[in-house]
Amino acid sequence: MDWLRQLPIGQYVAGSSGWLRRLDPRLKLAWVLMFLLTPVLAGPLWRLALVVALLLITFASRLPLRIWWRSLLFVLLLGAVLGFLAMLLPTGEPASILAVRSPQEVPGASATSPSWELLRLGPLRIGSLTLGGPLVVGRRSAELGLNTATLIVTVLHSVNLMLLTTQPEDLVWALSWYLAPLAVFGVPVDRLSFQLLLALRFLPLVQEELQNLLRALASRAINMRQLGFKASFALILSVGERLLANILLRAEQGAEALLARGGLWLPPEQFRPQLVLAGASPLLNIASAMLLILVLGLRGKYGGL
Repeated sequence: MDWLRQLPIGQYVAGSSGWLRRLDPRLKLAWVLMFLLTPVLAGPLWRLALVVALLLITFASRLPLRIWWRSLLFVLLLGAVLGFLAMLLPTGEPASILAVRSPQEVPGASATSPSWELLRLGPLRIGSLTLGGPLVVGRRSAELGLNTATLIVTVLHSVNLMLLTTQPEDLVWALSWYLAPLAVFGVPVDRLSFQLLLALRFLPLVQEELQNLLRALASRAINMRQLGFKASFALILSVGERLLANILLRAEQGAEALLARGGLWLPPEQFRPQLVLAGASPLLNIASAMLLILVLGLRGKYGGL
């Protein structure tokens, strides 16, 4: 029942191995934004290239295998399942194949329109029972499944890599550094950064509460098949309600602890008083910044639809 602790998604893992730990948090945040924003309005080739690049960064990061292989496997399986389900969704035919004029009026034109079907499944027959169908996988549905799978992998795994190798204080400091110009317009940058820090601190508590509830269900040996659909659904709703109540209780306890200590927060500058982090490599940061600029240039030239 300790599988949630074996999937350190969104949690910082202390250590000294891996060059990702020596990278400036501002550059890590910029790289994550690149993985999050460049797939928008991008073609399948660019999306696949981002997934391959992310996997290469993971394998070449020299991080301990035990802290990322389970989460990576979970993200890949999740992306594959959701991409397969999205691929089976029905999509309309593209407007470009609809004939404006009759094929007989155009010399040399064929009467048959091009087929967009890549795969046809069904209808499935099991004895005397016939399931609905057929399920048609066309070019547009295949692109939808590919876009869904690659987007899930790039979004979840890139953020997970950053959180695994970056302390919450470093991440808050980097975010406040980017948002510092907004302070001129009256945006409370310090307050927003402190709220982000509290949210990152609460992620392990949420996983702990969920694991405690799952352990309580497993210890009672509840059989969902014997309960039926309505009772099982009611049980799931009650567990979700209890999880939300426990999380709100933890948040209230944290707020009371802050008020008991005066209700003050530290500005992000006190988290990282020095601009150059301990153990940071200037050559690594310069190479990472130049590579990021090169990737953005490649996106503008080759990443379009």
